[in-house]
Amino acid sequence: MRFGDYECSSILLDRFRGDGGAMFGVVPKILWSSKFPADSNNRISMTLNSLLIHGKGRNILVDTGYGNKLSEKEKKIYGIERGIIDFDKKLSKFGLTSNDITDVFITHLHSDHTGGATSLKDGKVVPTFPNAVYYIQKDQWDAAKNPNVRDKSGYCQDDFLPLETLKVLRLVNGPEKLFPGIDVFVTNGHTPGQQHLLIKGDTESLFFCADLFPTSAHLPVPWNMGYDLYPVTIMEEKEKFLKEAVKKNWIFFFEHDPEITGAYLKESKGKIVINTRINL
Repeated sequence: MRFGDYECSSILLDRFRGDGGAMFGVVPKILWSSKFPADSNNRISMTLNSLLIHGKGRNILVDTGYGNKLSEKEKKIYGIERGIIDFDKKLSKFGLTSNDITDVFITHLHSDHTGGATSLKDGKVVPTFPNAVYYIQKDQWDAAKNPNVRDKSGYCQDDFLPLETLKVLRLVNGPEKLFPGIDVFVTNGHTPGQQHLLIKGDTESLFFCADLFPTSAHLPVPWNMGYDLYPVTIMEEKEKFLKEAVKKNWIFFFEHDPEITGAYLKESKGKIVINTRINL
């Protein structure tokens, strides 16, 4: 779909299985399992959806999935379907290679969002997209470099520290204007300094939800993840963005939903729900 000066396309990087209880926190299983059936290990089917934004001389990639550095044990734990992401093959359908990516926008540094930012080459960790600038919020960078006990397992520093060493990193301070026609928003309920892009069109815009709304089942304000560090904050943030989405005709892009890539929203009986599903 086109929004303003940009063509936007989803890229399915891989499928994996996440713990259902962790994905829905305090929501009872009898409720969430009707939407996301769990396997015998209580895991639910999820996706790693990236977004390619092409226009104005830029090829912007939003988030990079788990990447190719996981051990066989980790792949088994997460139920990763393929385990090897060939970014050149994924980009070839758009006439691009990894060398053509100009910008990599990382919503936050948890491994399922940033693992593919770097790759192993000849025993060294290098940027997967050698000609790109990588954008990360400073608050998230600081949190990932010095994680608390609760959040530590969500980060792998090989995913992001080499970006600083190799001078391809740009730290962002709040909602800076990075690209013409694209706004940056920051939320802090899931993790400090999670950032989101809004690609603006004349009559509709595309909002990259990341882990503010990881799936369409997380649209209800109280339906949040056990991974969220600040549950009250994320509920306030969700309420704000849901209202904006309905008012301004935003399409929500879901990074982890196995069935719904994007959706228009509407208000119905005092709740904000999906109006129309779309696939980018």
